[in-house]
Amino acid sequence: MADLFDSAPVPDNARRPLADRLRPAKLADVIGQDQVLGPDAPLGTMLASGSLSSLIFWGPPGVGKTTIARLLADETDLHFVQISAIFTGVPELRKVFEAAKMRRQNGKGTLLFVDEIHRFNKAQQDGFLPHMEDGTILLVGATTENPSFELNAAVLSRAQVFILKRLDLKDLELLAQRAEKELGKPLPLDGPAREALLEMADGDGRALLNLIEQTAAWKTDAKLTADDLTKRLMKRAAKYDKSGDEHYNLISALHKSVRGSDPDAALYWFARMLAGGEDPRFLARRITRMAVEDIGLADPQAQAVCLQSWETYERLGSPEGELALAQALVYLALAPKSNATYVAYKGAVKAAKQSGSEPPPAHILNAPTSLMKEQGFGAGYAYDHDAEDGFSGQNYFPEGMKRGVYYTPVDRGFERELKKRVDYFAGLRAKRGKN
Repeated sequence: MADLFDSAPVPDNARRPLADRLRPAKLADVIGQDQVLGPDAPLGTMLASGSLSSLIFWGPPGVGKTTIARLLADETDLHFVQISAIFTGVPELRKVFEAAKMRRQNGKGTLLFVDEIHRFNKAQQDGFLPHMEDGTILLVGATTENPSFELNAAVLSRAQVFILKRLDLKDLELLAQRAEKELGKPLPLDGPAREALLEMADGDGRALLNLIEQTAAWKTDAKLTADDLTKRLMKRAAKYDKSGDEHYNLISALHKSVRGSDPDAALYWFARMLAGGEDPRFLARRITRMAVEDIGLADPQAQAVCLQSWETYERLGSPEGELALAQALVYLALAPKSNATYVAYKGAVKAAKQSGSEPPPAHILNAPTSLMKEQGFGAGYAYDHDAEDGFSGQNYFPEGMKRGVYYTPVDRGFERELKKRVDYFAGLRAKRGKN
């Protein structure tokens, strides 16, 4: 019986896109994924031992996920079935599984390739499990999103995850050479224009072949320059999903560049996010968070700089206001760093949860009524301003609770001065025998 989504044979004279014509015929021809397909790499080892299991390919678009799945089916003599999670519902899945069962009864296994597998909900993903376990299908899923967050743990426990990388310029150049051989002519580009074309693809092999197909169709006797190329081709938008992995990856890179005191890297990731369409207000909020988490009291002015830059952005709007945010980023990157307050706060939160509902010691409770005074509220309280040095050294933790030390300032920036004050009061407290 015909499989779901099987199509009639394509006539030989039908026009085929360059990307389809250059699709590799064997795994050895796949460009740029040696970390997965090499002889000593995980997938290469599995194939050599004849022990192929269900797989999840995680990587950006245009790096060969579909091609590798097809070639795996060829090399393992499995029937290849491809579906997309975007267009497939439960009724279609049932038909796919039934066809795979019939095929298995006739002695033929099935490699089921599921594109965008992360778009299936939990119930749909669970539907694969019995068919994976009894050998009806060998599942190969493809996703551009982090499988740890998007796929069920049950599916992940039955499949190995392989990370496919974006193609680098060397890989793209090799692909361009194959395209020129297929076309039977070189691209009408000078050296810088050729480099610009590769960069426009942004690591996506399929995008590069589409760009090459457009470029090869131009009727020109002279080689085009990079300026000519950019006039004729629309630059490909940078890959960026404001709600997906790329969003979190780039904000993480930005935050860690600031924490690592690298203003140039911080500005680069900031520009990348803006180019991808990120909301500058989100960036303003995150930049201010960096000030309180990673600079803290090592430079108390950092927070004020961030708030001022945020206010400046609101007054100026885009694109002028982004410069104020960039200025705050540079300030934060070069500021002394301390997470002492951040660590102290987390320590205090942990202690508060552990201590439950312990009341404050009676001597620091107010006693506005006679009954409360009779109960000893406020008795023995020492008013710090009455002390000669303005410090009573009394205990302010719950009675019976061991005194906690949460704030430990670093010896950098303004916190160097705060460290002196912490040590000074700790010395007075010890001298007076207070806990």
